[in-house]
Amino acid sequence: MVGINWTENAKNDLISIAEFIAKDSIKFARITVREIRLATHNLKNLPNLGRIVPEVNDQRIREIIHKNYRIIYWVKNAETIEILTVHHSAKILFTETFRKF
Repeated sequence: MVGINWTENAKNDLISIAEFIAKDSIKFARITVREIRLATHNLKNLPNLGRIVPEVNDQRIREIIHKNYRIIYWVKNAETIEILTVHHSAKILFTETFRKF
């Protein structure tokens, strides 16, 4: 089983998502964040479950889609996955951040 680590950047993304949604509904903000976190649980047994991020085209940088969010992660090694960012699909993805992996 692979361990899943959330980077500070990804944690901050979740906070921003929650704060934005909470302007309309605190309940829905909590539900959304919980769903995003749960969407990553299958990666523990299937680390290559997600597709390769097309903008990066690196087999180690992958994503799973949950509703309007792209959960982008790095398959660091056989034991570790790092969640890099949770990105709203309506926004442009700047890939410079992923070049270091």
